[in-house]
Amino acid sequence: MIYGVTGNYGSGKDTVAEILEKLGFEHISFSDILREELRKEKKAITRENLISIGNKLRKDNGPKILAQLALKKINTSKNYVFTSIRNPAEVKLLQERQDFVFVNVTAPENIRLSRIVSRNRENDPKTLKELQKKEKKENSKDKNAQQLNEVAKLAKIVIKNDSSLNELEFKVQKMIQDLEKNLPYHRPSWDEYFVEITKQVGTRGTCGRGRSGCVVVKDNHILVTGYVGSPKGLPHCDEIGHEFKKMLKEDGSISNHCVRGAHAEQNAICQAAKLGIPLEGSTLYCRMTPCYVCAKLIINSGIIRVIAINDYQSSQESKRIFKGSGLKLEILNLETVKY
Repeated sequence: MIYGVTGNYGSGKDTVAEILEKLGFEHISFSDILREELRKEKKAITRENLISIGNKLRKDNGPKILAQLALKKINTSKNYVFTSIRNPAEVKLLQERQDFVFVNVTAPENIRLSRIVSRNRENDPKTLKELQKKEKKENSKDKNAQQLNEVAKLAKIVIKNDSSLNELEFKVQKMIQDLEKNLPYHRPSWDEYFVEITKQVGTRGTCGRGRSGCVVVKDNHILVTGYVGSPKGLPHCDEIGHEFKKMLKEDGSISNHCVRGAHAEQNAICQAAKLGIPLEGSTLYCRMTPCYVCAKLIINSGIIRVIAINDYQSSQESKRIFKGSGLKLEILNLETVKY
């Protein structure tokens, strides 16, 4: 389940998100995604810079981009609350999902101003005129900019937060209870289904530095699976420890890398060869973007699509040859796995 929460300054939208967090929801703020972008560009994290980088991202990548990036962060087995949703296109993309509910938190202007003044943050408005001026900046007519008023109109649920914290908590809990009574079952897509199987296959891995799994599928049927482990008949890392070798990374740095086991992708392809199963035209699911060696094996085995749950820190060469060969690579999460 994903709850999207919006609201004006001081309405209590962040408090609603905190209540949901206490109830077990993971919090993903679109503003945090923007903060990551500002850090990459070594810019100060100010409200003005957040608005500017958000508008730039939407202009360069389309108005849905922040919602698309947020969805890449989710795990289908968990519940989430999304905040800092500021463009109608973001909401409309999320509303295509059966498990998404959009909530607008409201409060009278005088109460909102009182809350803002009492929290005494450096760049917050101190007068009604300053508050109105700041909120005007967040209601552009540009389709790639912030349009909070238009976003609020898309909310299916409105929570009026003009009383105590206890009252707000009661309203949030009641909202969840009411929705759960009529919540349709979310049947996993085929990709979601095979991703979860890939994670389970990975638990069979025998190297503690990376218990990765791999599943190769064609026409929604599993052909072979593989997980990290030593060659047949040889001891595993879990039994005798790691076999470290110094490895030169793409960025020129050197790290210790365990080379005792074969990678999950390699073992899956070996299983197919051993059993005489052709992989031509199939899809491979894996924990992270395959390494350069695995990438070459994947291409030559005829696999045409790779779904990686996470990115891998040394994956530039793999991405280059995947692109050059016409193989389609999809990375589901922004998280990069590092060794």
